[in-house]
Amino acid sequence: MTILLTLAFEGALLPVRSLPGDYVPDSVPPESVSKNLPVVSTFPSELTAEGLISLAGGQYAIQMGAFNRRANAEALGNRIEKMTGLDLDLVEEGGMFKVFINSSLRGQAPSIYIPVAFSGESPGKAKYARAAEEAVNLHAKEPVSAQDTVAETDETGSVSESSVTPEAESVPAAQIIPADGMQDSPALLESTAFEPSVAQPTKWQKFKNIFVLKGDSQWLNRYNYFGKSVALVNALIITIIASFASMFVLLLVILLNRRRMEKEAKLRQYLLEQYQGLIIDYLFGNSGSDAFRKIASDDFRRQVLIDQMIDVSVNLKGDSREKLTRLYNDLELVTDSLARARSRRWHKKIKGFRELAFMGIREGNEEMINSLNSRNEILRMEAQIALVRLSDNDHFEFLSHLRRPFSLWEQITLHDLIIQHELPVPDFKRWLSSENPTVVMFALRMIREFKQKEAEPEMKKVMLHRDLRVSKLAVEVAGDMDMRSTLETMKRMYKFQEYNNCLEVVKSMGKMPDTSMLGFLKLVLDKEDDVQLQIEAVKAIENMGEVGVQALVKLMKSEYKNYNIIVRHVLDRRIY
Repeated sequence: MTILLTLAFEGALLPVRSLPGDYVPDSVPPESVSKNLPVVSTFPSELTAEGLISLAGGQYAIQMGAFNRRANAEALGNRIEKMTGLDLDLVEEGGMFKVFINSSLRGQAPSIYIPVAFSGESPGKAKYARAAEEAVNLHAKEPVSAQDTVAETDETGSVSESSVTPEAESVPAAQIIPADGMQDSPALLESTAFEPSVAQPTKWQKFKNIFVLKGDSQWLNRYNYFGKSVALVNALIITIIASFASMFVLLLVILLNRRRMEKEAKLRQYLLEQYQGLIIDYLFGNSGSDAFRKIASDDFRRQVLIDQMIDVSVNLKGDSREKLTRLYNDLELVTDSLARARSRRWHKKIKGFRELAFMGIREGNEEMINSLNSRNEILRMEAQIALVRLSDNDHFEFLSHLRRPFSLWEQITLHDLIIQHELPVPDFKRWLSSENPTVVMFALRMIREFKQKEAEPEMKKVMLHRDLRVSKLAVEVAGDMDMRSTLETMKRMYKFQEYNNCLEVVKSMGKMPDTSMLGFLKLVLDKEDDVQLQIEAVKAIENMGEVGVQALVKLMKSEYKNYNIIVRHVLDRRIY
């Protein structure tokens, strides 16, 4: 910060120079001013616009000004072109933009520098012009011959003032610069004598210019060191200052927010303890609901009271729970929960669903059903749990409305909910025909979990499901539950299934051995090239008991030797 402030105040002390005309002032550092070069004047003290046009027809390169900014040079050139009808050229040289007439003669003929001013300037510019005119008149009184007057070439970019108008208004004396750059002359004059005096800004103006980005602000100056601009440095300094200010504001906001959160946490903990005592006194008949009226008038305290009532309701049943629900409705806390359940923000919806579910309020069920097909997986799960809690008879009715994928984690959560709360188990075969494959898979798992073997007729249809995952799981469940009526269906579907499903069919046949499948399994052993399929087929034959073992021994004695090692491997009791 010390370095930045030093740079800022040092920039404020830079000289400020104003330029007349329609162009914006260029700022040129004092270091860039070249030494005075002696030149010879060959023109009278006044030059009219007609004289300028006549002079342009000679063998001279005439320079009208030099600027740091291209826009200023273009503005000067355009104005002179309108006044005189001459063609002016813009030449970039030494980091400056110079306005020339007959620029093609530069270096081949003498160069003339004509300082220009326009009529009708602002008061500040008029003062500038008067100072220039006084300086010119002062030197005009001195007797100088055509070979004695000396002036400075326009290499600094500063522009002295004279008049060039269509009405042939007079201008100060033109100055001729020889092509070789310097000539000896008996009488030498300082070019700075022709420069008008400019009022320097006060200290307050310099300090004020530090914080603005217009006018004479030092942030708008361009300095060239070894041909490179440091304008980027100014931008970086401003960026650093802005970054420090933003960090300070952000740090202040974070600290204030942290302090607020700490106060709220302490107040919340205190209120939870107080409200818990009030709720217990209310439930056991030692106090009425009037003690909660003042609490319910404040939003923050209302939310703390709702959270505490939900925590207490977890361990309540029967009359106590109903009494707490009545208090919840009497204090109109249910409106807060419904507003959250209908909110567009998913985290507020979840909080509203939980509050309604724990308090047994069913007014938000429609919103929960709409959330079953939300893209947000957490919101879907919370809606499912809330609907299970709020249902009296059919706790799993929501499965009929589910269109989104029913993830394995959601299925596990729902199964745990059934076990923990001892919910009545529905007949899951009703969802085997669901259009949602994940719902069908959940129903298959629940049929296996709760041993609902009466779903065996529907299992035959599910095995032929278009989704291969469902078909594979149906074959697996049928084998685990010993549904032998499905064996024929497995046999028919075998040749139309992919490898994993075929392997599962052979495994399921091994789980429920039936001699009617002996021929099919021998065919699998003989025709399949996959070793794993052959091993599972031999295992299924062996599980048929004595009949299966004798069939395997007979196969070993046959002339086909390619699967003898597989049969010996399965019959070796040392392995299994």
